[in-house]
Amino acid sequence: MTTTTATTATRPAARVVDAVKVYGGGDTAVRALDGVTVSFPAGRFTAIMGPSGSGKSTLMHCAAGLDTLTSGTARIGDTDLGGLDDRRLTLLRRDRVGFVFQAYNLVPTLTVAENIRLPLDLAGGRGDQEWIDALIDVVGLRDRLHHRPAELSGGQQQRVAVARAFAGRPDVVFADEPTGNLDSRSGEEVLGLLGRAVRRTRRTVVMVTHDPVAAAHADEVVFLADGRLVDRMESPTADRVLDRMKAFEVPS
Repeated sequence: MTTTTATTATRPAARVVDAVKVYGGGDTAVRALDGVTVSFPAGRFTAIMGPSGSGKSTLMHCAAGLDTLTSGTARIGDTDLGGLDDRRLTLLRRDRVGFVFQAYNLVPTLTVAENIRLPLDLAGGRGDQEWIDALIDVVGLRDRLHHRPAELSGGQQQRVAVARAFAGRPDVVFADEPTGNLDSRSGEEVLGLLGRAVRRTRRTVVMVTHDPVAAAHADEVVFLADGRLVDRMESPTADRVLDRMKAFEVPS
């Protein structure tokens, strides 16, 4: 078991190398990423943190293939995203990447079961029903499968979004402030769910968050400042993360 864990941890599910992202040009250019190199190990839960404007969301979007780098490389597994045309990039995001967003993004006319299966149905595949059944149990929605989003709490809707993100067995799930619209109790439930999903399914989660309590659920925290990687923290606690974030504050 120890050997398997070590081997899994050394294989990146996603990574960027010398990543640069510039928005605009001339005097108004904004360098959102400034030569970032970072790997996200397979089978692990990684949080990305940093002050506002640090580049954390840009890093996630470029690593996930939702945005393109100005220079440098972004890879999912061994696949260089920069070498893919629009069609192949769309297929990669559909088949190998899952997404959880702050706004849930559920289809209101579909049931919980239909929302979970939506990516598979759009791809024209049956999927692995045993896997989906296991996910439904992990997220605790067995008794809500025939409900529609309007009949669910915010926390339950986000649980549906998490199950949907994992339904196609993606290499990596990217979560962008997944608890931003939730109260503290629902947020804790969703964060605990992401951690269980990583452990039980051996998938990979990369989460952007501004909340030290949320980051403490991860195996590791990656810190950005001014578009650069400035620190990494294994086995984080909320207090340690908060102390590290305070170092970014500019004295008044």
